[in-house]
Amino acid sequence: MTKNPILDELHAVREKLLADAGGTIDALVDRLQAEEQKSDRPRFKSRRTKRCTRAAKSGESAVENLSSPPGDP
Repeated sequence: MTKNPILDELHAVREKLLADAGGTIDALVDRLQAEEQKSDRPRFKSRRTKRCTRAAKSGESAVENLSSPPGDP
C-alpha cells in the first residue's frame, strides 16, 4: 500500500478533531453544530421535504411495495 501524504494528513486531522471532542462522532457533531450556531456565516438550509425523507425508509416507497412482474423469480 502506497503512502499518500494528503490522506495521511486528513486522517491525522480527523483523529485530532475526534480526540478534542471526546472521541465520539456524536460529540464532534454537537461541537461543530454549536460552533456553527455562534458563527455569523450564512448557513445552508436543506430543501428536503417530508415526502423525500419518508421515501428513504424501507417499505414506505410505493415502488418497494409493488409485487414482482409475472415470470419474475
